[in-house]
Amino acid sequence: MTTQAHTKSAGLDVVTFGEAMMMFVATQTGDLHRVEQFVRRAAGAELNVAIGLARLDLKCGWVSRLGNDSFGRFIQDTLDKEHVDRRAVTIDSAYPTGFQLKSKAENGTDPIVEYFRKGSAASHLSLADFNEAYFGGARHLHLSGVAAALSSTSYELSAYAAQWMRAHGKTVSFDPNLRPVLWRSEKEMVTQLNKLAFAADWVLPGMKEGRILTGFTTPEAVADFYLDGGVKAVVIKTGEEGAYYKTAEGEKGVVPAVFVKNVVDTVGAGDGFAVGVISALLEGKTIKNAVARGNFIGARAIQVIGDSEGLPTRKALIAEMTMTQETATVSV
Repeated sequence: MTTQAHTKSAGLDVVTFGEAMMMFVATQTGDLHRVEQFVRRAAGAELNVAIGLARLDLKCGWVSRLGNDSFGRFIQDTLDKEHVDRRAVTIDSAYPTGFQLKSKAENGTDPIVEYFRKGSAASHLSLADFNEAYFGGARHLHLSGVAAALSSTSYELSAYAAQWMRAHGKTVSFDPNLRPVLWRSEKEMVTQLNKLAFAADWVLPGMKEGRILTGFTTPEAVADFYLDGGVKAVVIKTGEEGAYYKTAEGEKGVVPAVFVKNVVDTVGAGDGFAVGVISALLEGKTIKNAVARGNFIGARAIQVIGDSEGLPTRKALIAEMTMTQETATVSV
């Protein structure tokens, strides 16, 4: 048995979809099986982006399936608290909300994450979750490779949504967000995710992801691979160097990274970067300004333990970017 809220025209800036999970973050370092205390958070790549965009005062809708359980209710409460529209979220009594355990990282290292998501409600996302009035009420669609990897039906939804939105004059962004363990093979992952990338306007890979997906070893070559396929702009995260961008009009450049003195947790940095780039482009900022904002929010995200705590409000973004010397030459 499933229940779904009323989903007439949404009047949104952005719509996205994917899986949200209850996340238990260890409060002490060490092997997860020895940890006795955790703090709870909501986690999920697309959910992080939706929250980040909503904090920047963009109207954002999130589409998914949640179990009729306490984890699902916690995520619903999180959506309401963050002012993310959840009219198109289905409550599914047949399948549970997934969860994950995350270790406490030290010295900027990546935390260990164990997922418990097999057979989750969100893995049953399908074309049945595509409501034309809801998606058509948004001007932009954000896609992630995580949602695409959940199941064959979730991939089908991703591909159809991208095609439909482009056909109806909307823009589409795509973050590959590679999750190799969710695919049957690397070859399948590369083929399927590149199909989605070519259906997008803006593609946002990390350099390591770009090498895997294209076979090329330089940012410009990776960008050209997608631009030659009809993508309008490619922004590549290059780690400590910052980010490289190139557009179909030939505009290109590098925006330096924002220095972070104390890295707490690297998970969520890419989602924060996507929030910055997408929000700025939707506001009509230049690609250079969009990348600078992406770098700034990505750097902010890695200074907290949760996936979304570091995502700023618009007021905080303007105040902090204005004060940050590295971004003083670009508009916030």
